[in-house]
Amino acid sequence: MALLRCSKIQVDKAYSRAVNVPTFLKKLMNITGMSEQWVAARIKQKGDHKYIPWKNLKDLILTHPNTKKKVDVFALSIYDLVVFPKALGHVEIVAIPRQ
Repeated sequence: MALLRCSKIQVDKAYSRAVNVPTFLKKLMNITGMSEQWVAARIKQKGDHKYIPWKNLKDLILTHPNTKKKVDVFALSIYDLVVFPKALGHVEIVAIPRQ
Protein backbone atom coordinates (compact mmCIF):
# COMPACT_ATOMS: atom_id res chain seq x y z
CA MET A 1 0.00 0.00 0.00
CA ALA A 2 2.79 2.43 0.90
CA LEU A 3 5.00 1.59 -2.07
CA LEU A 4 2.37 2.22 -4.73
CA ARG A 5 0.25 4.72 -2.79
CA CYS A 6 -2.91 2.60 -3.05
CA SER A 7 -5.33 3.91 -0.46
CA LYS A 8 -8.20 1.59 -1.31
CA ILE A 9 -6.70 -1.54 0.29
CA GLN A 10 -8.77 -2.80 3.21
CA VAL A 11 -6.26 -3.98 5.80
CA ASP A 12 -8.89 -5.68 7.95
CA LYS A 13 -9.78 -8.16 5.20
CA ALA A 14 -7.76 -11.12 4.00
CA TYR A 15 -9.13 -10.57 0.48
CA SER A 16 -11.28 -7.92 -1.05
CA ARG A 17 -12.54 -7.74 -4.59
CA ALA A 18 -12.76 -4.39 -6.28
CA VAL A 19 -16.09 -3.69 -7.94
CA ASN A 20 -14.63 -1.95 -10.95
CA VAL A 21 -11.17 -3.34 -11.70
CA PRO A 22 -9.32 -1.24 -14.29
CA THR A 23 -7.63 -2.96 -17.18
CA PHE A 24 -3.88 -3.61 -17.23
CA LEU A 25 -3.54 -0.67 -19.62
CA LYS A 26 -5.42 1.71 -17.30
CA LYS A 27 -3.46 0.53 -14.27
CA LEU A 28 -0.16 1.14 -16.05
CA MET A 29 -1.36 4.56 -17.23
CA ASN A 30 -2.19 5.45 -13.63
CA ILE A 31 1.11 4.24 -12.20
CA THR A 32 3.38 5.59 -14.96
CA GLY A 33 1.52 8.80 -15.76
CA MET A 34 2.02 8.08 -19.45
CA SER A 35 -0.53 8.27 -22.28
CA GLU A 36 -2.70 5.41 -23.44
CA GLN A 37 -0.74 5.27 -26.69
CA TRP A 38 2.61 5.04 -24.86
CA VAL A 39 1.41 2.23 -22.61
CA ALA A 40 -0.46 0.33 -25.35
CA ALA A 41 2.63 0.35 -27.56
CA ARG A 42 4.68 -1.32 -24.80
CA ILE A 43 2.28 -3.99 -23.50
CA LYS A 44 3.27 -7.43 -24.75
CA GLN A 45 1.50 -10.77 -24.48
CA LYS A 46 2.99 -14.22 -23.95
CA GLY A 47 0.36 -16.94 -23.90
CA ASP A 48 -2.43 -15.78 -21.58
CA HIS A 49 -0.22 -13.29 -19.71
CA LYS A 50 0.15 -9.60 -20.44
CA TYR A 51 3.31 -7.83 -19.36
CA ILE A 52 5.49 -4.79 -19.89
CA PRO A 53 9.22 -5.33 -20.48
CA TRP A 54 11.50 -4.26 -17.63
CA LYS A 55 13.61 -2.26 -20.11
CA ASN A 56 10.65 0.05 -20.79
CA LEU A 57 10.16 0.69 -17.08
CA LYS A 58 13.89 1.22 -16.54
CA ASP A 59 14.00 3.78 -19.36
CA LEU A 60 10.96 5.51 -17.86
CA ILE A 61 12.57 5.65 -14.41
CA LEU A 62 15.64 7.32 -15.91
CA THR A 63 13.79 9.86 -18.08
CA HIS A 64 10.38 10.60 -16.54
CA PRO A 65 9.98 14.33 -15.83
CA ASN A 66 7.71 13.71 -12.79
CA THR A 67 9.69 12.61 -9.72
CA LYS A 68 6.62 11.09 -8.01
CA LYS A 69 5.91 8.93 -11.07
CA LYS A 70 9.58 7.87 -11.22
CA VAL A 71 9.22 6.61 -7.64
CA ASP A 72 5.93 4.85 -8.47
CA VAL A 73 7.48 3.03 -11.46
CA PHE A 74 10.57 2.16 -9.40
CA ALA A 75 8.37 0.81 -6.58
CA LEU A 76 6.38 -1.29 -9.06
CA SER A 77 9.62 -2.69 -10.47
CA ILE A 78 11.00 -3.60 -7.04
CA TYR A 79 7.66 -5.10 -5.99
CA ASP A 80 7.68 -7.30 -9.10
CA LEU A 81 11.29 -8.39 -8.56
CA VAL A 82 10.64 -9.32 -4.92
CA VAL A 83 7.28 -11.06 -5.37
CA PHE A 84 7.98 -12.65 -8.77
CA PRO A 85 11.78 -13.17 -8.86
CA LYS A 86 11.60 -15.77 -11.66
CA ALA A 87 9.84 -13.37 -14.05
CA LEU A 88 13.06 -11.61 -15.00
CA GLY A 89 12.89 -9.10 -17.82
CA HIS A 90 9.22 -8.22 -17.52
CA VAL A 91 6.52 -7.08 -15.12
CA GLU A 92 3.35 -9.16 -15.39
CA ILE A 93 -0.21 -8.01 -14.89
CA VAL A 94 -0.41 -9.90 -11.59
CA ALA A 95 2.15 -7.50 -10.09
CA ILE A 96 -0.17 -4.53 -10.60
CA PRO A 97 -2.40 -4.07 -7.53
CA ARG A 98 -6.18 -3.87 -7.84
CA GLN A 99 -7.44 -0.35 -7.30
